[in-house]
Amino acid sequence: MEQSRVALITGVSRRGGIGFAVASRLAARGFDLVLAHHAPHDADQPWGADDVDAVVSAIRDRLEPGRRVEAFGGDLAEPDAPARLVGEARTAFGHIDVLVANHARSGGDGPLLEQTSASLDEHWAVNARSTLLLCKEFAAQHDGRPGGRIVMMTSGQNLGPMPGEVAYGAAKAALVGILATVAHELAPRGITVNCVNPGPVDTDSYVTDELRQMLADRFPFGRWGEPDDPARLIDWLVSDDGRWVTGQVINSEGGFIR
Repeated sequence: MEQSRVALITGVSRRGGIGFAVASRLAARGFDLVLAHHAPHDADQPWGADDVDAVVSAIRDRLEPGRRVEAFGGDLAEPDAPARLVGEARTAFGHIDVLVANHARSGGDGPLLEQTSASLDEHWAVNARSTLLLCKEFAAQHDGRPGGRIVMMTSGQNLGPMPGEVAYGAAKAALVGILATVAHELAPRGITVNCVNPGPVDTDSYVTDELRQMLADRFPFGRWGEPDDPARLIDWLVSDDGRWVTGQVINSEGGFIR
């Protein structure tokens, strides 16, 4: 059997989320998959946790014949969690070709005057530090074979204000700020590095009917983003067609008006 490429995708804990949509796309493309999740985070949020076993089973049903999926739980806020996760992926498959750092911390945020050192550090640890450490561990194990890809996820904090999300926005801004440097450093290793800003996406988590209605007239196409919208872009970036794109922040927002 031809050896497949292996993708590690974090933040795959909900069937209505972007991580699930990305995993579904790459499963159909013939990847072996490593899925990372942290269900306790969702359980602490207003939307609650999905059934992780059902999430993984649904991805498994989308795999090409002969391919497989492994799933690992863990809190990427722990300093050694990125190294453990990459180590588990390597044990399972021997090598990782693609990293999609889709995970994020939600909640515990607010405007500037409500920030504390703890709230800033908690968002930094998950939304910036863990992503950079995952990139480090991924690059260290990559042997230069063609197809090395990293996709980080950011938000529109560089395009307009994000009121009430100072800790989250600051951490995501750090990824955009260091992107060109990381892409430059990893290019000799045969790895492209890009950031995707999915814009407002109507997942099954944070979007309420009130928020959906409030922003409805800001989408020129007449609808919110759907999880498969950024997933299609990521699918292209990690394909051979995306091999000459690196160091870019790509906004997949459908013309969202700020």
